[in-house]
Amino acid sequence: MLPFVIEHRSEMVRGVVTMERVETFSAAHRLHSSQLSAEENAATYGKCNNPNGHGHNYVWKVKLRGIPDPVTGMLYDLAQLKKDMKVVLDTVDHKNLDKDVEWFQHNVSTSENVAIYLWEKLRVQMKTPKMLYKVTVEETPKNIFTYKGEI
Repeated sequence: MLPFVIEHRSEMVRGVVTMERVETFSAAHRLHSSQLSAEENAATYGKCNNPNGHGHNYVWKVKLRGIPDPVTGMLYDLAQLKKDMKVVLDTVDHKNLDKDVEWFQHNVSTSENVAIYLWEKLRVQMKTPKMLYKVTVEETPKNIFTYKGEI
């Protein structure tokens, strides 16, 4: 037995733990705001305003934060988190975000907004949403966006 393991639950040291799960999805989109003119859209979004759109292979990281359950020793059941994330992934994977996802018909499909969308959808799906700490969306290895649910 390791020397730092305390056998009695009442004596367990409880600290904050984070856990992270990573998934990937592919989606197409076009950066375009109905509140801007064609010229303003082109100037604002450049090549990402291409009328035919473009796609990304996104990396989605979900980080939970909290105190592990004293009985199970787990912060959140990883199998359940995988299921929760799959429900959300099914709404965006191999989709045209602007045409297939209703939320993006009212919000520009920037990666900032993709992170917010994924956060909101996952929060509703989770059994313990207060543990959701942050979501990160990697649009490319050099373009990374994080949302923590803060306003």
